[in-house]
Amino acid sequence: MSLQKHIFSALVSLTCILSGYAQEQILYKQVDSVKLFMELYPSGTNNADEKKPAIVFFFGGGWNSGNIHQFEPHAKYFSQRGVSCFLVDYRVRGRHQTSPFESLKDAKSAIRYIRENAETLNIDPSRIVAAGGSAGGHLAAATALIDGYNEDSDNLSINCKPNALLLFNPVIDNGPGGYGFERIRDEYKSFSPLHNIRKGAPPTILFLGTEDDLIPVVTAEYYQMVMEQVGSRCELRLYQGEGHGFFNYRNFDRYKETLFESDAFLQSLGYIEIKEPIVDIE
Repeated sequence: MSLQKHIFSALVSLTCILSGYAQEQILYKQVDSVKLFMELYPSGTNNADEKKPAIVFFFGGGWNSGNIHQFEPHAKYFSQRGVSCFLVDYRVRGRHQTSPFESLKDAKSAIRYIRENAETLNIDPSRIVAAGGSAGGHLAAATALIDGYNEDSDNLSINCKPNALLLFNPVIDNGPGGYGFERIRDEYKSFSPLHNIRKGAPPTILFLGTEDDLIPVVTAEYYQMVMEQVGSRCELRLYQGEGHGFFNYRNFDRYKETLFESDAFLQSLGYIEIKEPIVDIE
């Protein structure tokens, strides 16, 4: 790990210690014997009476694998920017022998849980951001755009649609030629975010490397165009020469760039205070 990574980690850890809190495990769903948890990094700001915005992070892994630690650095950072962050576990094929459809059901359940318990969690239910990378980016976008694939045990009177999206090289096209079509097949028409964009889609920022071997640039550009056609804001940030997963913490410079772009986007929505990033990580 580079020196600047050590400095950043130390500063964030110190701030967390001084704030006097630690992350919390929350059981948000149980399906038969499978218990699904989310990890909460509460807002580090001191005004307990103010309802906080939330970011709900979904890890990547092709709906096959992955774990919640992918976005842990993001959660630590944004918790210090006044946002309560949730790292959500969900069912994947490798651990649960499930399909992408169960993954989406879980993502929707997680957002419903947070919104239904907003008072207890001190969350503003009108400022919930869904975020994710790769297949996790699909889940984030799909919670906003896809009507079907709801768990029977969910309280469907609770809206699962987030108010904004942070998408990191997201799987947005599941149609023929798109990612996952061999598993989705004809259900892509009701499962693929690109094929279900409609008026009222939440404001979105999308990060993509120009050399991504799974998500073509033209797909992201088309997604942006359709979003704008229905009157929704969609910012596309392209990173020259970068491949899939370029935004992860191990690629520290790109992690930092996409993190601060996300920060600026949330500032523009009025979700977080307008100021320079709270941690100097140079």
